[in-house]
Amino acid sequence: MQNILLQSGSPQVPVSVLCRLFGVARSTTYYQPRGRHLEPQCDPVCVEAIRTVIQAHPTYGVRMTHARLTKGQGMIVNRKKVHRIMRLHRWTCRQRHTGRRPRVQHLKSIAAAPNQRWATDIATVDCGRDGWCAFVPVIDCCSREVLGWELAHTARAKTAERALEEALLHRFGTTRGAPSGLTLRHDNGLVFGSRAYRALVRDYGLTQEYIAPYTPEQNGLCERFIRTFKEECAWQHRFENLTAARATVARYLEHYNTQRSHSALKYNTPRQTYLTLCNPPQQQAA
Repeated sequence: MQNILLQSGSPQVPVSVLCRLFGVARSTTYYQPRGRHLEPQCDPVCVEAIRTVIQAHPTYGVRMTHARLTKGQGMIVNRKKVHRIMRLHRWTCRQRHTGRRPRVQHLKSIAAAPNQRWATDIATVDCGRDGWCAFVPVIDCCSREVLGWELAHTARAKTAERALEEALLHRFGTTRGAPSGLTLRHDNGLVFGSRAYRALVRDYGLTQEYIAPYTPEQNGLCERFIRTFKEECAWQHRFENLTAARATVARYLEHYNTQRSHSALKYNTPRQTYLTLCNPPQQQAA
């Protein structure tokens, strides 16, 4: 406006007066439109590497994909670059913002060291012709490693017992090798509260630890693993029968323990975490 008045030969008028006269903000008179921001070109090698990870693991987000590329494949790439490429190609997972949640006023299920607390739970898996079957995992609440599991037609005490026995054999080589103070956390279901299961746990030297009623958060580590298992394995396949489901579950759990990066473990695998905690660097150097 001021330039127009000057070109027409009119006396110079302050910008503030003109803005007040025309009813506009002074900041708008200094606005200079910028050119359109162009997205930088994507590295085709990096795009193809991300595409391969996403195709193999469609539930992975930005952090898990970045961890897979850097820790699993040795690539040198910034996480922001991975995020930008996934956003441009619409490969990012849908995020659900739930806001802040109240914290549980009880003991958390996490443990400070391996073999302090284990956790178990029961989930169902669609096994095609064999119908819905019971899946019982046993995990270490420190390393998140799946120590034992069972997939059976029914959720009975025997099913949970076989999962626990496999966990003991895997970790200690015997069912009688549990260290003193090892606790087993689970909910208040009929299977875990049955007389046979309680007697077996006591006989193997473990201490049962029941969560408070209506607080599944207290068994959050096992609950979260089951969700991951469903998203990455159970819901990704249409099993023909129980036998086919067992074979697929076995392959996935081996991948989960030895290859899948875990965000709570600084993107290390559960097996790496267990070996690191049991063999600290100073002991290895000695």
